[in-house]
Amino acid sequence: MQQVLVTGASGGIGRAIAVALAERGARVAVHYNSDRAAAAETRRALTGVGHELFGADLSDAAAIEPFWREVMRAFGRLDALVNNAGIYDTHPPVTAEYAAWSEIVRRTLATNFLGPAQLSFFAARAMAQQGSGRIVNISSRGAFRGEPTAPAYAASKAAINAFGQSFAKAFASQGVQVFAVAPGWVSTERVAAHVQDPVVLADQPLGRVAMPEEIAQVVTFCVLDAPASLTGAVLDVNGASYLR
Repeated sequence: MQQVLVTGASGGIGRAIAVALAERGARVAVHYNSDRAAAAETRRALTGVGHELFGADLSDAAAIEPFWREVMRAFGRLDALVNNAGIYDTHPPVTAEYAAWSEIVRRTLATNFLGPAQLSFFAARAMAQQGSGRIVNISSRGAFRGEPTAPAYAASKAAINAFGQSFAKAFASQGVQVFAVAPGWVSTERVAAHVQDPVVLADQPLGRVAMPEEIAQVVTFCVLDAPASLTGAVLDVNGASYLR
């Protein structure tokens, strides 16, 4: 049985990933930041047994190691880490006040890049010792096309791509593979008001945005099925809304 930690799994893409992995027989460590009730709902949706909840604010550097140790005490080993937890806050530099702008930059980079980077450090080292493991980072098309009203988000996703590719090189000889999955718009509850916007849909060749289950399908492939030679890849899952 594969044992997988999915961060930000209390809803949306994270919940879909956890569900998809459990359907393939994985035991899932369900991470949440503050909404334990929603995380418990995710756990109830998982097939199989042995799934557990773990709460932590991964934007807090001091919380990373205790969180990692808690997961490892409960699971013993991890076969994969899915860095899904993230935030998207607008802070247009053309109009934003500096104090608010600066705080959003700090919080976004702490959540979307520093937390996953530090967690990946512990995971990759442990996986290298056991001779195998996989890390999947949830990126974004914003890493490539830019986000003029959310530049810190775009920067954080570009950073996690480069970071993951560096880890892919560093740990390849030790049996650890690292992948990134880069969606565009995804139809989750958080953005429900936006995904039917004609402006958004005009940018979608499929005539719709991606579903969480589609992202989960690609992540599950990376965790369970992808050949080792795919390590370092960034997989675009944006319905041809941005091609590079």
